[in-house]
Amino acid sequence: MSHHDDTAAFRARFDALAAIGRDPATGGCNRLAWTAADAQAGAWFAEQAAALGLHVERDANGNRWAWWLPDGVSGPDAVPERSAVATGSHLDTVRDGGAFDGALGVVTAFGALASLQAEGARPRRPVAVVAWADEEGARYGTPCLGSKLAAGMLDPVEVAERTDADGVALADAIADAGLDPDRLGPDPDRLARLAAYLELHVEQGRGLVFADAPVGVGTGVWPHGRWRLTAHGETNHAGTTRMADRRDPMHVLAELIAAAREEAVARDALATVGRVRVHPNGPNAVPGRVTAWLDARGADADTVRSTVEAVGDRAEAAAQHTATSVEVTAEAWSQGVAFDAELHRTLARATAAVTGRKAPELATAAGHDAAILAPQVPAGMLYVRNPTGVSHSPAEHAEVADCVTGQRALAAALGELAT
Repeated sequence: MSHHDDTAAFRARFDALAAIGRDPATGGCNRLAWTAADAQAGAWFAEQAAALGLHVERDANGNRWAWWLPDGVSGPDAVPERSAVATGSHLDTVRDGGAFDGALGVVTAFGALASLQAEGARPRRPVAVVAWADEEGARYGTPCLGSKLAAGMLDPVEVAERTDADGVALADAIADAGLDPDRLGPDPDRLARLAAYLELHVEQGRGLVFADAPVGVGTGVWPHGRWRLTAHGETNHAGTTRMADRRDPMHVLAELIAAAREEAVARDALATVGRVRVHPNGPNAVPGRVTAWLDARGADADTVRSTVEAVGDRAEAAAQHTATSVEVTAEAWSQGVAFDAELHRTLARATAAVTGRKAPELATAAGHDAAILAPQVPAGMLYVRNPTGVSHSPAEHAEVADCVTGQRALAAALGELAT
């Protein structure tokens, strides 16, 4: 396939997916898991797989798989243990998110297989394109849900009981999406089929801008987690309640936001309060309850946990001062990982062959399904340059030429590993 052909094919695949769930007013993508837009993205996935003659299946946790099978392997269930190479990412987005996060990894996975097929390659081992379910956790507060369930890192019963902002239980949303919530849970047999997992992702920073390189190779992912803090006070009238008589949980929120920044800076960590729910959320009412979500990341687990503990202590002190109360609940935790050394070398060779230069190496504080799988499956990552470093925003961007370069590097790695 010529460079012109794979560029045109990339544009067609990417643009078709980017249009799903796009808000014309903001340009942002809204493909939250278990929604109609998510189902449309699933249909796109099936169409791309059918065009390449791949076998499509959806597992019990909602993860989508498209298999390119070698001669003699009749179907996915016949794939031997530790024989398959999987590549992909996710199709869901944050609210009003960018078009590249996750989606780029799935688009380039199909593109890489298309390039290999156009060259006449045949797989000597099974190859799978995978789209992991609910990676962002934007609706239910549980990032990397599909991969974590498959890896046995979550209690499926507890997770199924979680509710979204509208009070819809995850179990009900999953059932509406055509899955059986009673079947959620570990999938060791499926993961045991994988000998390697490769994930290409848009960089969520500017490391490659500084390195003046279109593609880099990931070294690992920092540990990170998500906590829910709920402050309880007393709903009252904004115009008749004396300041001295108020039990206003918004003061706890104010301290929480300030503490998150200050405690993170003190430890060279990252902390974000990016979501807040206020009840009753009226301009003339003193709130009775405020719920906020704290995202914290750091170079090691102790740094993250000490940051969260310090933020929680300051929120508790603010609650005592205002006659309110606060409770902190851990919702998600991902241990930091280093990616597989042999896969790292494979990806570095492939990238150097495509770009003509040594591939930059990048660590990241952004969570990825590759980091979830890494303790059980050899995993590696490629990153594509992001000119501004902006992500989780409609302004997220990568140049088509860089995306196609990443796709070619991925194809070269897959060719070495599986054809």
